[in-house]
Amino acid sequence: MYSVSVPTLFASLLAFIPSTYAGFSSSSDTNVAIYWGQNSYGQGTGSLAQQRLSYYCANTEFNIIPLAFLITIANPSLNFANAGNNCTAISGSDLFYCPQIEEDIATCQSTYGKTILLSVGGSTYSEGGFSSSAAAVTAATNLWSIFGPETSSSVPRPFGASVIDGFDFDFESTVSNMIPFANQLRSLMTASTASTGKQYFLTAAPQCPYPDAADGSMLAGAVSFDAIWVQFYNNYCGLQSFTIGSSTQNNFNFDTWDNWAKTVSLNPNVKVILGVPGNTGAGADYESGSTLADIIAYSKGFSSFGGVMIWDMSQVYANPGFLASVATDLGLPASGNGGGTGTTTTSATPTTLTTVTKTATTTTTAPTSTASGTVGQWGQCGGIGYTGSTVCTPPYTCVENSEWWSQCE
Repeated sequence: MYSVSVPTLFASLLAFIPSTYAGFSSSSDTNVAIYWGQNSYGQGTGSLAQQRLSYYCANTEFNIIPLAFLITIANPSLNFANAGNNCTAISGSDLFYCPQIEEDIATCQSTYGKTILLSVGGSTYSEGGFSSSAAAVTAATNLWSIFGPETSSSVPRPFGASVIDGFDFDFESTVSNMIPFANQLRSLMTASTASTGKQYFLTAAPQCPYPDAADGSMLAGAVSFDAIWVQFYNNYCGLQSFTIGSSTQNNFNFDTWDNWAKTVSLNPNVKVILGVPGNTGAGADYESGSTLADIIAYSKGFSSFGGVMIWDMSQVYANPGFLASVATDLGLPASGNGGGTGTTTTSATPTTLTTVTKTATTTTTAPTSTASGTVGQWGQCGGIGYTGSTVCTPPYTCVENSEWWSQCE
């Protein structure tokens, strides 16, 4: 018998994971993250309904899965849409135990090398952050005890013995005292890495208008993020504002976020990841084919570019060929139009920003214009510069998300 330190053993085990199964890499520009948990395509049964987590993990075309969502923090609770049907309530808490997810997290990590994050927030999150720094630190410590390495049998553990690879922040409205919350999580993860060798990650999903209304304080050089996946949809700076073949982009502002990574971010090696809808029903500004390929090639010209984030798994799997095309596009060279050669100008910064596609729900359906002169669910119905119909298909109504964007909900 001989002893091997845990960090050394962990490193040795990693060597046996095939390179095609590698998780998030801060040195890669081909990372692909896909959110799982909300079944946003809206099918209750059948092959297009959201499947269990492990169903997707053998696919080598993506390497990161944020689980959506932890919808409350102070008194933690989860919503995984139809996946919650396989969970049971944990007495004395608002959490539930999910043996299937526990098993699948371990399988996705150990067998397929996937990075599994827990996404905190979503559009239904309404706590507004914390009343004080102390409350924020307490909440972060509590979450770590619930989802980090198991240290006490008295703590509710939705994922049992399985341990996530970090946290993702998807806050879509102003939140208070998030800096101490995020930094406490980072501190706890760093300490655990030092003792076990397991690496943890902290990510965020700001919307493309800069600075982000929700995450702005954390992103202002106050918290060290490993990656941010910027939501380039449902906003004036989304994919549809991209001008093909031009080094100067008037609204599409990847260069602004690249500049943030190089001059503001606390982590100089942070990756900026292009966030896109995975289907026509996943959000406004959906693009595919040669247009998306051009956008990826342009964005890849910036040194901070780290890959693509897609909302969400159910939408992607209902859109055959989309994920494969993204993987192919990421393998192509940059167009030469990016790399900071262009300039981005915007006329205003929206004051209220929301992405309704990222929501805790089980019945979202694809947006369609089903009647002449009307707009289907999630379709745009207003905003500065918009000239289309402002009438939503019943029973939906036009809801203003910002001065730039209103949509049928």
